[in-house]
Parts: sequence; C-alpha cells; structure tokens
Amino acid sequence: MTTPSRLPEPYGSGSGANLADILERVLDKGVVIAGDIRINLLDIELLTIKLRLIVASVDKAKEMGIDWWEDDPALSSRARRDELARENAELRERIAQLEPARTQEEAP
Repeated sequence: MTTPSRLPEPYGSGSGANLADILERVLDKGVVIAGDIRINLLDIELLTIKLRLIVASVDKAKEMGIDWWEDDPALSSRARRDELARENAELRERIAQLEPARTQEEAP
C-alpha cells in the first residue's frame, strides 16, 4: 500500500494572505535585530561595527520614542523649513550686527 505524497503548494497560492498577516504583525509589534561585527588582528581590535535594525510602523516607533526622521532635514519638509528659518534668523542677526558698525564707519 502506498501513501500519497504531500507536494508543496505553489508559491502563489495562499501565501499572499499569510505574508500580509505577518507583515501586519511585524509592523504592529515591531522587530529589533541587533548584531556586532568585530575584526581583530593578534588580539588587537581593528574595527567594530554595531548594527541595529528596527522594523515597525510609524505609530509603533513613535510609541517607543523613536522619531528621528521628524528632525532630519533630508527626510522631513518641516525640519527643512525649521532649519532654513533658523539659518535665516542667524543671518539677519549677523547683518544687524554689521549694519551699525558700517554706519559708524561712514559717519564723519
């Protein structure tokens, strides 16, 4: 008597919903992957690389207190505007400091 062999399901069938469920759970809960790479030569540490990867939704990251992208001008238009406003204020202050000195130099 032979038993029927179980063949693996094709990749397309049923895996979409499972992948979506897994992705939703990962983004909802968050996943942290950490690792260190060290290169030593004769017990002398030459290089250490610390890798930290967090995969989470934006809401979950904010819950954990991670919001660095909001202050990075390369990633946030608000941060870019804030940086330009700060730079503009500094330049206006420098001009204001230079104007009285220039006016005094021109006076007879």
